[in-house]
Amino acid sequence: MNKNNFQVSSGQLLGLIVIAYIFSFLIRMIWVWQFQDNQAFIWNNELMINTNDGYTWASGAQKILEGVHLDNVRIPNVWKYSTVFFTVWLTKLTPFSLETVILYMPALISSLVVIPIILIARLYGQSIWGFLAALLGSIAWSYYNRTMIGYYDTDMFSAMAPMFILYFLMKSTIDFKLRTALYAGIAIVVYPFLYDQGKSVIYAMGITYAAYMIFYHHDDKRMYLFIILVFFALLPLPIDAPFNYFIKILVLIVLYFGLRNRDIEQTKLMIVSAILMILFMYFGNVFGLIIGKMMSYVSTGTNTEGLHFFGVHQTIREAGKIPFEMFANRISGSRIGLFMALIGYIALVLRYRAFILALPLVAIGMFALWGGLRFTVYAVPIAAMSAIYLFFVIGKYIEKVEMRYLFITLATGLMIYPNITHIIGYKVPTVLNKAEVEDLVKLKQMSNPKDYTLTWWDYGYPIWYYSDTCTLIDGGKHNDDNFIISTIMQSTSSTLASNLSRVAVENYAEGANAYRQYRTTGKDESTIPAKFRMLKNGNVIHGGGIPVSDYLFKNKQADQKNPNEFLAILDDKAYTLPKKTRDIYWYLPYRMLHIFPTVALFGNLDLNTGKSKRKMIFYPTSVDSNNNGMLLLKNGIIFDTQKGLLTMGGKKVRVKNFIITSNTKDKIQLQPKLYHIDGTYAVIYMKSYGEFLVMDTETFNSLYIQMFVLGKYDKNLFDLVVASPYSRIYKLKH
Repeated sequence: MNKNNFQVSSGQLLGLIVIAYIFSFLIRMIWVWQFQDNQAFIWNNELMINTNDGYTWASGAQKILEGVHLDNVRIPNVWKYSTVFFTVWLTKLTPFSLETVILYMPALISSLVVIPIILIARLYGQSIWGFLAALLGSIAWSYYNRTMIGYYDTDMFSAMAPMFILYFLMKSTIDFKLRTALYAGIAIVVYPFLYDQGKSVIYAMGITYAAYMIFYHHDDKRMYLFIILVFFALLPLPIDAPFNYFIKILVLIVLYFGLRNRDIEQTKLMIVSAILMILFMYFGNVFGLIIGKMMSYVSTGTNTEGLHFFGVHQTIREAGKIPFEMFANRISGSRIGLFMALIGYIALVLRYRAFILALPLVAIGMFALWGGLRFTVYAVPIAAMSAIYLFFVIGKYIEKVEMRYLFITLATGLMIYPNITHIIGYKVPTVLNKAEVEDLVKLKQMSNPKDYTLTWWDYGYPIWYYSDTCTLIDGGKHNDDNFIISTIMQSTSSTLASNLSRVAVENYAEGANAYRQYRTTGKDESTIPAKFRMLKNGNVIHGGGIPVSDYLFKNKQADQKNPNEFLAILDDKAYTLPKKTRDIYWYLPYRMLHIFPTVALFGNLDLNTGKSKRKMIFYPTSVDSNNNGMLLLKNGIIFDTQKGLLTMGGKKVRVKNFIITSNTKDKIQLQPKLYHIDGTYAVIYMKSYGEFLVMDTETFNSLYIQMFVLGKYDKNLFDLVVASPYSRIYKLKH
């Protein structure tokens, strides 16, 4: 027996798993201990969550538990999404509130990753290696960031579940038992329920497994039985969830009992496995899915066909290219940590070739260099196992057992240290603060669940959860309709903004209702009005799923409209609006101020060409120094308050408007000053926020600046219904 091996009993193994799990959970409690006394982060006697996307799953749970959101077709189905499913049942079966369940659930679920890490190491009789790797892998930088307490999202499953699949796949290559392949197949079937975006992950793992088995075990016909089970598990069935999961698991069990004791000719097994592989490749659209997923994160710009809408991925930080240092930190906590993990993985593959099966997870982690930091999480558990294994390899040369394990423990501690340091300093705030939630609750009290609240997609899910109104765009539907919201927010015409809001909402709501009826009547195409049916690549896209902008502009159709002409028609007070069936609210938050240039990107486009309409200038900043009215702003701009001049990039430009704003409880006091009638810039000093805004005059006249920053609006078109320093909510009159 290798002197690095240290066998443990089953009871000791369970103890190691429990200790590692508790360690993972307690480390995540650091964030709670840091913020538990901050009343601004607490709602309903509980800390709020810290990820926007979490509110979509929380809204799905609300729908079941509280009977709300019945008019919102975008609410996720409890039977289709595991996050909603487990949230509902944890809330029902425990004494904890929904707020408590969604807060702590990420830590409870994600910490389970310690189990497969330790079990994989135990396959090779080295449970202590697995235990130390579990301590590191469960709290490493990227894995922690996306599974911390409050990060209520599907990421809690995304990297944890593939490690269970990897364990069973690796175990099947060692014990060569069909029962182990059955467990792997069941884990594969369940994974899309846990993380529906992870098909490309398990597809890559399945293909790698088949290649491995054929290459290394081609002389043992039993491996075809394993491949049959795995590829059937991967094969998509044309049956809606959750029935497809039950059916596939049932068939897998039947296959297992039908195959385990039968002596079938190798040729027949080869044919069956080949057929299943071909069916999987075809119906799973394997290469199209994987390549499409990759391209969606590395592509940029606008659509190549039809109208040229701005692509959203490159405006999302987690979807952009990342520097190598961040890449290393995210996976292992440091550059040297990543280097040790790389050397360790090579050593692992050379010593235990089944670790080749982990290549898809390593490759997806590497893809983060191009696709964005969200992919690093997949490589974290393998990197942790690899680095700690390297310490065991080095420790092999230390003869004294006590000194050997002292070295391994200290080396592991040094790997863990930068990750703990990061966790202590990672004081991420909640998505909203208490005052912002209070504004949304006021909206809920005055609105109807069928009403729509228009705002940027970042705030869509929280609006569902706290105000129980529908939205046009949200965290999962931020596509071509971003153009509509962006156009509204930066429009200088209240008439255009009001009319576009009504036209977009009424048409989208009508299509969404038709889509709901389509789904509830056995998917009968005739229930959808012809005007909401569009052909795209030969597939019917239904009203509830299409961007309403594609319908309004007839995008990619033979009679495609010119959006510029259509918007010009809407900018007319005499325009005949569709019948009002619901109220529309505009949610203008302070939070949007610093992302306003990004918001404007989507509407500042000529959709016919994809080119920007104008160069937008908008700089939020603050004062660095004041020398007799000569203000040096922190972004390097100099503002001469006496002459009304800005010095930007070495050039002097004239300021037309300078306004000082002061916020009271529900009003905005203005102190305006006109410098140059022909000036092309405007400056606003938001005194209550200690913030300066430097912008071009067209941006100054935009709806968001006028209605949120200055509190000025057309009282013939809008009513101000909620006003606070954090947000202003307007209701459309028409």
